[in-house]
Amino acid sequence: MNIKQAKQEILHTVAAYLAKDELGEYKIPSVRQRPILLIGLPGIGKTQIMEQIALECQIGLVAYTITHHTRQSAVGLPFIKEKNFDGKSYSVTEYTMSEIISSVYQKIEDTGCKEGILFIDEINCVSETLAPTMLQFLQCKTFGNQSVPKGWIIVAAGNPPEYNKSVREFDMVTLDRVRCIEVEANYRVWKEYARENHVHSALLGYLELKQKNFYRVEADVDGMQYVTARGWEDLSSLLKSYEELNFPVSREIVYEYLHHRDVAEDVAAYIDLYRKYQDDYGIEELLQGRIKPDIFARIYAAAFDERLSVVNLLLDGILSYMQKVYREKYITDAYFAFLKSYRTGIEQIENPLEDYEKRVKMLEEKYAGDEKAGFVSKTNAIWNRCLLQLLKEGKPVGGSMAKEVFEQAKAGFDKQREVLEQTEKLTKEALEYAFDFMEQAFENGEEMVVFVTELTVNKEAAAFLAEHTCERYQMYNQQLLIGSRKRELLSELNH
Repeated sequence: MNIKQAKQEILHTVAAYLAKDELGEYKIPSVRQRPILLIGLPGIGKTQIMEQIALECQIGLVAYTITHHTRQSAVGLPFIKEKNFDGKSYSVTEYTMSEIISSVYQKIEDTGCKEGILFIDEINCVSETLAPTMLQFLQCKTFGNQSVPKGWIIVAAGNPPEYNKSVREFDMVTLDRVRCIEVEANYRVWKEYARENHVHSALLGYLELKQKNFYRVEADVDGMQYVTARGWEDLSSLLKSYEELNFPVSREIVYEYLHHRDVAEDVAAYIDLYRKYQDDYGIEELLQGRIKPDIFARIYAAAFDERLSVVNLLLDGILSYMQKVYREKYITDAYFAFLKSYRTGIEQIENPLEDYEKRVKMLEEKYAGDEKAGFVSKTNAIWNRCLLQLLKEGKPVGGSMAKEVFEQAKAGFDKQREVLEQTEKLTKEALEYAFDFMEQAFENGEEMVVFVTELTVNKEAAAFLAEHTCERYQMYNQQLLIGSRKRELLSELNH
């Protein structure tokens, strides 16, 4: 199955394993909760989905790469303890708590999460001395003499033997005690994730044209050449940083992430072209209604690769507008919820100024706790901090009447609402300008299918379009993305 299907299956498993009966006991007892064993290509996203699952289920996550461990750290250190049996004293070997089990209890103590996932990566690449410990772990859910706490689900991951010389094969006894899920690479599934996590548009544009290069593993006279999903995402982060710093990106830099000489050279050349198209076509000016006079003559004569690159650049521009709306709406809605709670019963509060500061402090502590527990994404954590800053800047400073104090507190919210409204206004205008260009440049061809499809499937765009009517989007969505016309044009695009 692909990584998206694997994630869904693990989500279902978490729900099933953590379901309780009327007595508060787990419906599936721990002994019947088989660990999940994910076997998949290197860099395909096995670790990523575990973080997503823990976040979505609001449970704890403790992750280990087992190859970093020795037998002593996994099992615990031996020590001698005196015990009496039948009146005689014996020296008995026991073990301290495993570092891994200890980390689970520490997670529970730090976050209050009594349920979670213990994720062990590269489990089939352990040393010979650690192999029996891993088999014991999968079969008995223990490290040494310590069990994984109830409510914690075991997920392990490993690579197929053809990709890693250190891989050990599991015997039938072990495999009969786990749920083995084999995961395959799939560009379309990864693209959904890449969109949502804002992977650099140049890389997505390249992969739309060269999908066969998404995941490649080849052996030749010079050794192993490979490109993985992890490589694209890590390269994306570097590209964004280099762009901010105005640094060049060479073929050798790309090769550090995409370890395939031909692919690295191809991607580096495309990044240069992509940047050139961005300047030549003036995408930001275009979205403000200022179109360069010779732009249409060039686009009419352009090859398909260039035309598709321009569409992706345009999408990147308009989606950045919509992402700003998504951010400002998140902050505005949270600001409103805070004020609504503050307004309730304010007339009966002895000191509304102190109550405001107390509520801000409580919210700050809640956000900090959510971050520590891993219950909030990095993006939302940043937005939460922005909200807290606005709340602190907008705190009331005086007044004897509750109504007067509340109006002061509301002034900050009114400013934030104006920011949201202005951002929405600019985004609506940019979208109309984008459709002006798309209609004149491509009419209702396959480029328009790409444009409308991406607006439809992108989370931020879908949220914006659901709230702000765009007649031309609705028209093209009906004409191009419904029924046989959609299949016909997408088929042409794939060819």
